[in-house]
Amino acid sequence: DAQVLAVDPALEFPNVTLVTNAFVERLETIPSGRAVSKVIVRRNGQREEYSAAVVVVSAGAINSAALLLRSANEKHPEGLANRSGTVGRHYMGHVNSVLMAVSKCPNPTIFQKTLSLNDFYFGSDEFPFPMGHISFVGKLDGVSLSAGAPAIAPGFTLDYMARHSLDFWLTSEDLPDPENRVTLDGQGNIVLSYRPNNEEGHTRLIAKLKSLLGEQRACSVHGHECHQGLFSRNLYLKERIPRAGVAHQNGTVRFGNDPETSALDRNCKAHEVDNLYVVDASFFPSSGAVNPALTIMANALRVGDHLRERFS
Repeated sequence: DAQVLAVDPALEFPNVTLVTNAFVERLETIPSGRAVSKVIVRRNGQREEYSAAVVVVSAGAINSAALLLRSANEKHPEGLANRSGTVGRHYMGHVNSVLMAVSKCPNPTIFQKTLSLNDFYFGSDEFPFPMGHISFVGKLDGVSLSAGAPAIAPGFTLDYMARHSLDFWLTSEDLPDPENRVTLDGQGNIVLSYRPNNEEGHTRLIAKLKSLLGEQRACSVHGHECHQGLFSRNLYLKERIPRAGVAHQNGTVRFGNDPETSALDRNCKAHEVDNLYVVDASFFPSSGAVNPALTIMANALRVGDHLRERFS
């Protein structure tokens, strides 16, 4: 994980310090507003100040935007690095669903994510617009199903359904709507405004998966053909992943070449602040329809190379 592969090795260097239980209240700038001069931290009830030649923010799509908005000052009245008005806007989190297809034949397979399907990522003959990505979600069990089942659902029924299920995760792109945004209320609390989009593409992706499953006949468990189809009873249970499932959130501090329409340049440096970088998923100008983690990591390494050149 990140601690074993990144944090612990970094802490072996004498010039690296990990400060825990620290809340960054704001970033202060020099009088011209062109550079961050102080990082103001609240830690164990005490105020602390830190300074550095370069400040890199990586607090996630919501909190990075919130920090920049909290750091408004005379030179940056709408929030630090926010002359474009884009900080906090274009919040995205993917359109995600879990679909469980229940077969009349049992599925004893124990697996995690082992298969993905991108045949409809960019659309189909009848719908030439992006639909998204399909993958296995792993094997569900009765306990996982109970979280979304009615309270009166008997456990043995959920266990039986899980033993006969094939389970999928479907992801469609969440489009960059400027009205989907992070703001602060009068007390400085985070407010997230969001309206769903790309519903048509996601609905069609689910329909495509159901159609494919309806064509399946061979039963590898019992070694015979299910002539009416493995999923002939058409029992599909699906659940939309809510906004609280924030693992894929991105956008809010987008990068780009034009300072009028983006907060960061191509190296994820703030257009207006010479020593401020943002390297988490905030920089995404669009979300795609696949997990963002590897892209976040790759971009952080890319920006790290840029910073190494800058310091040299």
